[in-house]
Amino acid sequence: MSSKEIFEERRSINFFDTEKSLDDNLLKDIINLAALAPSAFNLQPWEIVAVKSKEAKEKLYRLSSNQPKVLEAPVTLIIAGDKNGYDKTNPIWDIFLKNFNGDEEKLANVQGYAYSLYGTSDERKIKFAESNAALLAMSIMYAAKSFGVDSHPMSGIDFEGIKKEFELDDNKTVVMTIALGYLDETKTLYPRAYRKNYEEIVKEV
Repeated sequence: MSSKEIFEERRSINFFDTEKSLDDNLLKDIINLAALAPSAFNLQPWEIVAVKSKEAKEKLYRLSSNQPKVLEAPVTLIIAGDKNGYDKTNPIWDIFLKNFNGDEEKLANVQGYAYSLYGTSDERKIKFAESNAALLAMSIMYAAKSFGVDSHPMSGIDFEGIKKEFELDDNKTVVMTIALGYLDETKTLYPRAYRKNYEEIVKEV
């Protein structure tokens, strides 16, 4: 499947085939491919909770406006961003230090610059976490489609309730959830809705 076909054929699937599971290794392949998504300073400030068990699905279902797809899909991913992903506790900085040949002053300068961009206010921290995690989320949906797996992103959810129920750290913010699986072929999706084009989206200056 070409990149163009992946974009054209990816749909938000409302009906998942409950008889089809998603192989664990395939899920890993999807995530590992999607993790090539860009992130600020390559800090990868994100976390994923894979909701697979019946008990966990039922918890997420109640926190997702009772959307049936949460129960029907073999797995739903909780995508969370790390509001403190820019700080010195991120192990990615260790790789920076290695790439800088152990130059701690150079590392400190880059860390200080990252802090100035993302750490000076709660608003900046949230923007940092959510924008980067959203890049991963879209990458997951395209990666899934490249493997023939369907998806549906959800934001009609109880963000704080999910954070609490699934015991995410205080510095994490839930960005969205993504159901993964296979279309129930006995159901028919609506035709793809109208998409705005360049002239409607872009303001040239």
